[in-house]
Amino acid sequence: MSPHPPSPTVGGRLLVGAAIVLLALNLRSAVGSLGVVLGPVREDLGMSAPVAGIVTAVPVVCFAVFGVGAHGVVKGLGLHRTAAVVLAMITAGLVLRAVVDSTALFMTFTTVALAGAAMGNIILPPLVKVHFPDRVGLMSALYGAALMGGATLGSISTVPLSGALGGWRQGLGLWAALSFAALLPWLAFLRHDVRTDPTGSQRLAMREVVRSPLAWAMVAVFGAQSAGAYAQFGWFPEILTDAGLSDARAGAMLGLLSGVGIPLALGLPWLMRMVGDRPILPVTFAAMTAGGWLGVLLAPTTLTWLWAALLGLGGGAFTWTLTMIGKRARTAAGTTTLSVFTQGPGYLLAGMGPLGAGVLHDATGSWTAPIVALMALAAVIAVAGWFVARPVMLEDTLETGPRDRISS
Repeated sequence: MSPHPPSPTVGGRLLVGAAIVLLALNLRSAVGSLGVVLGPVREDLGMSAPVAGIVTAVPVVCFAVFGVGAHGVVKGLGLHRTAAVVLAMITAGLVLRAVVDSTALFMTFTTVALAGAAMGNIILPPLVKVHFPDRVGLMSALYGAALMGGATLGSISTVPLSGALGGWRQGLGLWAALSFAALLPWLAFLRHDVRTDPTGSQRLAMREVVRSPLAWAMVAVFGAQSAGAYAQFGWFPEILTDAGLSDARAGAMLGLLSGVGIPLALGLPWLMRMVGDRPILPVTFAAMTAGGWLGVLLAPTTLTWLWAALLGLGGGAFTWTLTMIGKRARTAAGTTTLSVFTQGPGYLLAGMGPLGAGVLHDATGSWTAPIVALMALAAVIAVAGWFVARPVMLEDTLETGPRDRISS
């Protein structure tokens, strides 16, 4: 393996780009497909309500825990082999959880699929940095849209697929066909794998990055945005139904919230070129998020579509942050380390979003306190995003010299 891939042809770049987008498309299938059929799954497996609650919390825990471990896997295997392992784990987990008859095994194989997805989250930025150093913004936008598209496809297609194919097992298991198809091009890339942990002065230890203000700003933006997003997915429909909307309309508003983020992600490279290194985008995303929640707080049944759209557009901070991971490190090694450092703690913070919103609601008996807290998260996005937007590279924020940079 080498630190750099061989010079690709135009066709080769297109194939690698398609493989990266396909990889991203599969990283939310295990999550998006399960929630919509959790009722039939619980009934068939005899799953208790507390265990079902644990199942809904497993994704964010896996993204945090296994995401941190991805650093060692990438160092040992290389980026291409890790991508193949990721998709193999997702495929195996999706197939096996669809055929087992016990709750324990169902959760075990769901965790296998989510562990693969967690590592996939980490390797997307360095894959783009290695293969498309001149197109970081474009490729980050494409895989960001694919991440959202995969979650959306899973949530809207699994129920009709289950009905057409004979049950939830077929509806959940069918997503393994997509991950298996995405695995095939990565098998062809194994002969030309790429290391992100080169020898010498390019190595970045995690203990160095922990001293970087830029890295912590990345964690703050990613964690605040993800906490708000998971709270939206978990509680937004219930907030609306408690205000008087029907279940169908509340579900449609959640679909609108999710859907408006996809075209925004695709247009993000143009927006980033237009604003340059000014902090306009993170501040705008924060303002949209705060405005959306303010509308929900003051007039939840009036112009609900507008509040949902504002929250969805504010979610553009997610793709922006993933793009900045690639733009704020000079090397693939630095990008991998920054990706691990950002997404590991970031997903731990994300888990506090839906949990904290639920606790505040139970403690106060209303949605006012949770919504105010979620608006406060938008302020974190603005302040930390302002710092991340500055044209400062990770390597320039480290206190140690090049010769001290060794692998942790």
